[in-house]
Amino acid sequence: MRICRKPSISPNLISPNTIPPNLIPPNAISPPLDSQITLSCLGFTGKLSEIPPRFSSIRAAIHAALEFARWGGESLHVATESDFPPERGLGSSAAAAGAVIRAILDYYGARASEDEIFALTQSAERVAHGRSSGLDATATSASWPVRFKRGEFSRMDICMRAWLVLADSGCKGMTRETVEALRAKLDAHPCAVGAQLDDLGAIAVDAEDDLALGRAENMGARMNRAHKILADLGVSTPQLDKLVRAACEHGALGAKLTGGGGGGCVIALADSADAAERVSAALRNAGACDTWIVDIGGDSA
Repeated sequence: MRICRKPSISPNLISPNTIPPNLIPPNAISPPLDSQITLSCLGFTGKLSEIPPRFSSIRAAIHAALEFARWGGESLHVATESDFPPERGLGSSAAAAGAVIRAILDYYGARASEDEIFALTQSAERVAHGRSSGLDATATSASWPVRFKRGEFSRMDICMRAWLVLADSGCKGMTRETVEALRAKLDAHPCAVGAQLDDLGAIAVDAEDDLALGRAENMGARMNRAHKILADLGVSTPQLDKLVRAACEHGALGAKLTGGGGGGCVIALADSADAAERVSAALRNAGACDTWIVDIGGDSA
């Protein structure tokens, strides 16, 4: 399961009545003092032509959105603010790219379907990551939870009153390294590792039923089982394991790493807002750099 966190951003020139509820746009798209398109993003402020490589997906998103909106060559300044960390397996690049695209289209009054928003976001993701499954672009452009299976996406129903607590371990994820290590293990021990991967797939299928039927305790148990398998496969880290233990010892129904492993974040499931607050505090005390709480049965999900 992957939580793709949306940017926490306050719109300025964007009409609040046109903001899609699932993705809030950047806080400003306004004319700068010079004739160039400029960007303010995570400590960088400058011309689009001078943007550092780590913001390449934002640059691609701006280009794609301006082309779609039939930009007339006028000056623009794009400013974004975000409270979620990059390189944690949270889909941050897709979320930021999608937010920029929606804001620019809204600024120009250009209407786009969800499929078109996805295509624009996916084009930016390919610049950032090369080959992309489309999972992050879909999750950040859809108006509902999505199911991803063998490259296909479909709507997923959630009828569960529960809270997710997301905790940042403070360590960047190492997706490429963990995938390569896991592939080596699979090649060396195809039967044993293959069975573990099959177990993870079955857990995901059963967890979908739990979400649809409101079985929070069952889902928590599956999260614990999934994390144990991931740890056995070498995908987890001592810090992630510590956070998972802290969450479960302080009232979480279950917890597991999220993202590609080797660092990144942990998600924990709680059955009440008060329990979520207790779990959040425990995670911080255990070394989490930051935590967020999401009501998965409410509008914020």
